[in-house]
Amino acid sequence: MQQEFSRKAKIRSAWIVALCLAGCPVLASAETIKAQLSTAPNVPSPITRTKPATVVVNMEAKEYVGTIAEGKQYKFWSFNGTVPGPMIRVRVGDTVQIHLTNSKDSSESHNIDFHAVNGPGGGAAMLNTEPGEKTGLSFKAINPGLYVYHCATASPSIPAHIANGMYGMVLVEPEGGLPPVDKEFYLLQSDFYTKEGKGDVLEYDEAKGLAEHPTYVVYNGMAGSLVKNPLKAKVGDKIRIFFGNAGPNLVSSWHIIGEIFDKVWTEGSLTTPPLENVQTTLVPAAGSSIVEFTVEVPGTYISVDHSIFRIAKGALGLLKVKGKKNPDIYKGLQ
Repeated sequence: MQQEFSRKAKIRSAWIVALCLAGCPVLASAETIKAQLSTAPNVPSPITRTKPATVVVNMEAKEYVGTIAEGKQYKFWSFNGTVPGPMIRVRVGDTVQIHLTNSKDSSESHNIDFHAVNGPGGGAAMLNTEPGEKTGLSFKAINPGLYVYHCATASPSIPAHIANGMYGMVLVEPEGGLPPVDKEFYLLQSDFYTKEGKGDVLEYDEAKGLAEHPTYVVYNGMAGSLVKNPLKAKVGDKIRIFFGNAGPNLVSSWHIIGEIFDKVWTEGSLTTPPLENVQTTLVPAAGSSIVEFTVEVPGTYISVDHSIFRIAKGALGLLKVKGKKNPDIYKGLQ
C-alpha cells in the first residue's frame, strides 16, 4: 500500500512539473506587456484582458523648443517629447515598471512623482535621473482612478519643472474595465509663466509664477491646440473625456458651452458614484475629472475654463459635431 501511494505521488509530481514546463496558466506568473501610450488628445485603447499583468512603461525626459502660442516659441521640458506627456492606461492589480531615461542633452536632472503610486514621494526619489542616465521604478496599481504625474526635482525648483511642461496622466481601470463609449479624449489644462528671452524663444518667469499671474492658460500644451485641431464626433456619440489640471497654480472651472455633463467622476475617483447633470466642474491643480455626455445636436461646442478671462490667455478648445439637426431639442424661433 505504501509503495502504491508513493508511486501515485511521484506521478502527480511529474504531471505538475510537466504542466509548468508547458506554461500551466494556473501556476504561470503574470504576463509582461509593453504599455500602449498615447499623446493628447488621443487615449490608449480600453483594456480587454481580465487578469493583472506586468506593464512596462518607457519614459524619456526631453527638453525642446516648440510652439506655445501663435508666433511664440518656448523651451519646454517634457516627457517623451510632448506637452502634456503621454497618457498611460493600466488596470487594478497591474505591476507597473517605469523606465526613465533623461536625454543627454538635458540641462537638468529630472524624475517623476506618480499620484497613482502608494509610497514615499510617488516614486520620485527612485527616479532621480541625471542627463544621459537611466533609472527604474516598480509599483502596484491598487487604486482605480485618473491620476496626474509630474516631475518633482528640487533643482532649480519643483514648480519650475511642472511650469515648464513635465506632466501627464495615468488611468487605472477598475476590475471589469469601463463601460464602452463611442469616443474618448485626453485633455490636460496647465498654466505657463513666460518672459521675453534671448532671440525669439520665450523663457520661464519665476516671478510671475510666484505671483500666480500666468501668461498663458492652455489645453494640451499650446494656446489654440484644440482650435486648429478640434475634437470631432457625430450626433448620438457618447463621449468620455479624461480631463486633468497640471497647474501648477490655477484651479480650473471646466465647462463645455452648449453641453451638460451627464456623468462626472469628481477628483478622478472611480470608486464613488458619479454626479449627474453637471454644468461646470472644478478641477484642482494636480487633480482630474472624468466626464461622459452624449451629443444630440450638430455644431461647434466650446470647451473653456469658466474663470472666463482665461479664454484670452488660451483656455479655449473646440468640439465639432456632425450629423442631422434635431429641432425637437434645439431650434431658433422666427
